[in-house]
Amino acid sequence: MPSCLTLKKSNCKNCYKCIRYCPVKAIRFSGNQAHIIGNECILCGHCFVVCPQNAKEIVDETEKVRVFLQSGDPVIVSLAPSFVANYDGVGIGAMKKALKRLGFYDVEETAVGATIVKTEYERMLREDERDIIITSCCHSVNLLIQKYFPAELEYLADVLSPMQAHCADIKKRYPNAKTVFIGPCVAKKDEAEYYGDIVDAVLTFEELTNWLKNERIELEREMDSNEESRARFFPTTGGILKTMAQDAPGFTYMALDGVENCISALKDIESGRIHKCFIEMSACVGSCIGGPVMEKYHCSPVKDYMSVASFAGTRDFNVDQPRSYELRKHFTYIEHKLPQPSETEIANVLRQMGKFKPADELNCGSCGYSSCREKAIAICQGKAESSMCLPFLKDKAESFSDTIVKNTPNGLIVLNEDLEVQQINTAARKIMNIRAASDVLGEPVVRILDPTAFLQVKNSGRSIRDQRVYLAEYKRYVEQTVVYDKDSRMLVGIMRDVTDEEAEKEKKENISRQTVEVADKVVEKQMRIVQEIASLLGETAAETKIALTKLKESITNE
Repeated sequence: MPSCLTLKKSNCKNCYKCIRYCPVKAIRFSGNQAHIIGNECILCGHCFVVCPQNAKEIVDETEKVRVFLQSGDPVIVSLAPSFVANYDGVGIGAMKKALKRLGFYDVEETAVGATIVKTEYERMLREDERDIIITSCCHSVNLLIQKYFPAELEYLADVLSPMQAHCADIKKRYPNAKTVFIGPCVAKKDEAEYYGDIVDAVLTFEELTNWLKNERIELEREMDSNEESRARFFPTTGGILKTMAQDAPGFTYMALDGVENCISALKDIESGRIHKCFIEMSACVGSCIGGPVMEKYHCSPVKDYMSVASFAGTRDFNVDQPRSYELRKHFTYIEHKLPQPSETEIANVLRQMGKFKPADELNCGSCGYSSCREKAIAICQGKAESSMCLPFLKDKAESFSDTIVKNTPNGLIVLNEDLEVQQINTAARKIMNIRAASDVLGEPVVRILDPTAFLQVKNSGRSIRDQRVYLAEYKRYVEQTVVYDKDSRMLVGIMRDVTDEEAEKEKKENISRQTVEVADKVVEKQMRIVQEIASLLGETAAETKIALTKLKESITNE
């Protein structure tokens, strides 16, 4: 990961917005988290700007600068000319006052360095035998060429950026000085770190604003003018060209902003169709006044341009132009090559995403990649995951739910709030003897079912669960559950066919009833027999008693 950009993992919500806006797709997703790929990133700051959860952070160098201020050496600010757009109504004099209160020795405009750079560009066009020259002021454009278009490195002007040229000039005048650049750019932090001791620290406008706020220092609304300040146009699209003579014979001068436009131009140059061009390139739309640390909080392109235009003068700053060799800057190819997967590997990944034929490749871009094939390559390279394909996930989820709905033994019927059938599964159609779902979809449920239970749930909001009802028209018993989903505003009916259970229950009841009847008859018969026996026993006992009495009397008489 670039040292000047960090990621708050707890904030990353797996929304893929950063990869959608990253022009070079230098973001890897793993474990539902975004990770910036350092050797691929061009530090354009798009991910920082668009992240809805503020998961991308720019490393704050305020404390580093505070240490400089305590060292005793003079610390001098190189202030980007876009400050006039970021701080409404505040001129360079007011900025100096505020920054000196923070402890800085002095404040100068980076536009001084811009004058040095544009003068060197003019010399190159006049004296050097160049075919194409691409400006090297924007570090993100430089990284884009270094990492993705190495064949075009020969066209990249080997000249220091205005920030570097100005800070080098400051250190020439103040040999023991520390230089701090303040501007709207993330990439300048990397440029300062990579190219050594020319620029000692870089602050963004946001860092400066927070520092001033913490020290309770308010910027005075006070504008000033300086006719020798034409280079203040540099932070606008075409601003470099506005400061240049544009008189090199046979050359076409043009300005491009936005990474996509720069990429298209570099592809044109790569094709060999472009010659004799001086091309001003800026990664940010609108150039530096559209920088990432301005854009997130301060995006007013027309107003910002007018602020810069009204502040800029008509003549160049009076500078001591260094010798050309003192302004040389060497660019090297930064390798970031990942293994290119084979066609078989790509095809296998496409199949994993449910892309079995070209027609399945929607190329919708919801995952952040422009095509399904590009996404498949990223998966092969370990930069992306199959789960990032939203149509695939949607189809997978629908397929899974459809499998459940189709195969559940319970009948399911879904109604909208107008009690019209929206979905019905096979089990429900079987219960109600419906030939095809199309026969009832969109129709009022009253055509096939008593709507009373659905109306009751809709009106009360309370579900009915496991209610046993008899569907007379279908001669079936069902155990019915009706619920209302407020989010989807749908009523869901679940019917469990209990007709066989009811038949079995009725059969058992019949057997029990017959058993009782038989038992009653047996008891009744037994009672009759007992009574008859008792009657007979009663007569025999009486006769015996009489005989015994007579015998007793006879014996007594004897």
